[in-house]
Amino acid sequence: MRLTVDEYSKHFKMSKEMIHSKLRAKKLNYIIEDAITYIIVPQSSLNQELRSEIHAKRDTLTKEKVVPNIAVITKPKTTVAMVLGLYQKENQQLKEKILQLETKIDKLIDDKEQMLRDEMAKIEQVYSSKDEQLKSILELVNAKLAAEESQTIHEIETIENKQEIIELKQYLKTLDLETYQKKVIKKRFLAVYSKDVRVIKQNGKLYLDFSKYDYSDLLEY
Repeated sequence: MRLTVDEYSKHFKMSKEMIHSKLRAKKLNYIIEDAITYIIVPQSSLNQELRSEIHAKRDTLTKEKVVPNIAVITKPKTTVAMVLGLYQKENQQLKEKILQLETKIDKLIDDKEQMLRDEMAKIEQVYSSKDEQLKSILELVNAKLAAEESQTIHEIETIENKQEIIELKQYLKTLDLETYQKKVIKKRFLAVYSKDVRVIKQNGKLYLDFSKYDYSDLLEY
């Protein structure tokens, strides 16, 4: 048998607050119909007087609601299963939204990591380019040093025998030549100095080693 909250409170001498508390805790079996909560109780638990009173009251309400030749459309009863179904549907929608958010977050993280990898690649490219430039500069410097060393190798020769080696300027003084002739000869020596091993240069001065070389072609005038 179904009792409203008021009927249940009156029959069982229980406050409405206590009844609603038991309903929330699902300690009472109930249904909701037309926005009215009905508590299901066995008829054996009700006394005859209360049962008769409830039936009489409901018969009166039913007669007032009945309208001839008009079909009454009743709303579907709201059951516990329907409420659980709504909760499950909302729960599924929340799960889908959470999954969408997680997918967006993963994409943002991947995009950020890709940006960092691209930046690192750019930095490595810059340093690699700088290394290549530095390597080229060092190669040019080494080549230049090697060329200068090959050109001036006879500058570091030690003049061991002072008697056999004589400075060009001093030697030219011993020759019976005009000043302009001496200048021409000196320019000739300077012109071949870098490629003629016979010409020795030390401390900015040119020397001749007659014990080893013949300079007649350079001294000719």
